[in-house]
Amino acid sequence: MKLTLLLPIIFIAACNPAPKPPNSESDKPAGSSLIINEPGPTPEGFIWIPGGTFQMGNSDDLPDANPVHTVEVDGFWISETEITNSDFVMFVRDTAYETTAELPPNPEDFPGADTADLVPGALVHTEKGWQYVKGASWKHPTGPGSNIIDISTHPVVNISYEDALAYCKWAGGTLPTEAQFEYAARGKKQQNRYTWGNEQHPNGKEMANIWQGEFPVKNLNKDGFLTTAPVKSFPPNDFGLYDMSGNVWEWCLDWYDPTYYNKSPKRNPLNTSKPTDAEPSRVTRGGSFLCSDNYCLGYQPGTRMKTTPDTGLFHTGFRVVINPK
Repeated sequence: MKLTLLLPIIFIAACNPAPKPPNSESDKPAGSSLIINEPGPTPEGFIWIPGGTFQMGNSDDLPDANPVHTVEVDGFWISETEITNSDFVMFVRDTAYETTAELPPNPEDFPGADTADLVPGALVHTEKGWQYVKGASWKHPTGPGSNIIDISTHPVVNISYEDALAYCKWAGGTLPTEAQFEYAARGKKQQNRYTWGNEQHPNGKEMANIWQGEFPVKNLNKDGFLTTAPVKSFPPNDFGLYDMSGNVWEWCLDWYDPTYYNKSPKRNPLNTSKPTDAEPSRVTRGGSFLCSDNYCLGYQPGTRMKTTPDTGLFHTGFRVVINPK
């Protein structure tokens, strides 16, 4: 993570862990027949998404989300909600895992930097914009003076890609591919603008935890949440999944390539080719409480975002996928 290069990048961006079911594995699904029917019992906190075909991408003028193309995905289990602080507590208690934000940055990644500045921390959005806050971590979301005691049901944040993947492996799964994420987020609704339909405020209701108003000048806070919200604060989509739009960005398995849709395979696409960029990034999906109509449309299901994988961010979390054999 190179902080001087990361800030421009981020401005473009409760499941109970369950044992691995007997006929599942963390690897990419394989086989000639599309997996549609659920092959075994659903683990607690997960929902079965039957395999199918959908139109992936966004028809608006978003170069990296075009062309809209046909994609087939095998069925999979996905956690009903984003992983919460209480979920992550159980993981850390069981494994003694230390997250990226809790470890000092590698001096080799910051040649010429003052060693006094190379202390553990994460990027937090404040009234002054994004800042690297020393001591910020999943346990202290906005810095040393904060904690998660009263936000146990909020999504865990300040989690790097490596941290998210470590949790997923512990829980018997993996991260979703971006195709799996978009398919699940659309909730049986093909090419609708939102995960719930085409009307942003049906019956005048706020349907996701995003920024209402002009970002970053004024947040009207019509949804009642200035930052993260407890999972299940908003209605689920047609698959029964919560917060597939807004609340926090969510890590996906894919490396980010703005031209990938021109060459991705039709069946179970997953970009495993690491970019040659100075700061190669992984895909994040779903948008966050900082997305607004005047600035970031990431909460819409066909849009994409990127983040360097060793970065912990105040608006980024994840959920787990389990793929059947």
